[in-house]
Amino acid sequence: MNICSKIKITGNIFLMLLFFSLFACDDKPATFTDSRDGKSYKAVKIGKQTWMAENLAFNASGSKCYKNDESNCEKYGRLYDWNTARNACPKSWRLPTNTDWDELVFALDCSMTVAGLYLKARSGWNDDGNGTDIYGFSALPGGHALPDNRDHRFFRVGSSGRWWSATKGNAGNAYRQLTSADNNFEYGFDITESLLLSVRCVKE
Repeated sequence: MNICSKIKITGNIFLMLLFFSLFACDDKPATFTDSRDGKSYKAVKIGKQTWMAENLAFNASGSKCYKNDESNCEKYGRLYDWNTARNACPKSWRLPTNTDWDELVFALDCSMTVAGLYLKARSGWNDDGNGTDIYGFSALPGGHALPDNRDHRFFRVGSSGRWWSATKGNAGNAYRQLTSADNNFEYGFDITESLLLSVRCVKE
């Protein structure tokens, strides 16, 4: 093999390494900062969409930490009623519609009945309900809250995660739900606007 051939092979290897290096950099989780409170969030691109890889934790009026415990906000984000959730996302982000959620599941290249396996975080779910989190969405079970005459009643942290959709159905407001019991990323509609659920924002 002459010296020119060796240089050509070495050059090709260098270009290949450069390509894979750049590709790997693109796969690293991105971060952005919410200018309203200075909080940083992880973000992940799945298919053509960019999603927050954490639940929203902006302290909007009426939002709550699970059981009013700030440590739960740090882990699971805050819980919001539907009207607050519609306007809670940072600038250039928005509350996802049902179409956005469907596109997310389509990008996973799987059925809705197993999508939760890929979206759930690798830890934090009760009863061995953790997922593989291969896309970095890192869904956590933040529970939900029901309003009552005193304040709110809180339910199912560790076992259930519910995220608002901007789409309003005929029977109520839409949301998505994951539970420890299975990996079905299911729709729900028959709920009141005053229920408090988690929020994931999608990039505009």
